[in-house]
Amino acid sequence: MSLQAGSSFPEDVKFSYIPWAEDSSEITSCGIPINYNASKEFANKKVILFALPGAFTPVCSANHVPEYIQKLPELRSKGVDQVAVLAYNDAYVMSAWGKANGVTGDDILFLSDPEAKFSKSIGWADEEGRTYRYILIIDNGKVTYAAKEPAKNHLEFSSVANALKQL
Repeated sequence: MSLQAGSSFPEDVKFSYIPWAEDSSEITSCGIPINYNASKEFANKKVILFALPGAFTPVCSANHVPEYIQKLPELRSKGVDQVAVLAYNDAYVMSAWGKANGVTGDDILFLSDPEAKFSKSIGWADEEGRTYRYILIIDNGKVTYAAKEPAKNHLEFSSVANALKQL
């Protein structure tokens, strides 16, 4: 199944996630992973879900995530309720990556796609099992924009600049 504009966001999509908490805000402290029911959580919101090949990797850490952090107020002004970044890394790594980027609360969710299960289900994972770099804009359970980058280090379609144009 592939997702495109007009598709419904699939039912029963669950990611792994460690909610940010003040008492475990240090990068060396761990929280407890929980299931994040994306289908339910995204149902009545405008959401940007952007995926990337891995936490702490060059393009992802130098550009992709920092751009979304910087432009979060502009995204909110365009009606975006939730921004989430997704990678195949486990929830502990994704949580640490959020902390390393200074993200607190639920400003941007750092979600784990264990074994790239979701990304594989939509045909957007590579042969190594990593998520491709892609973006889904979901509005009240409907995909309004979906695009996959043509190469691992390519950053155009899933960039925050392009997301803002699509809103």
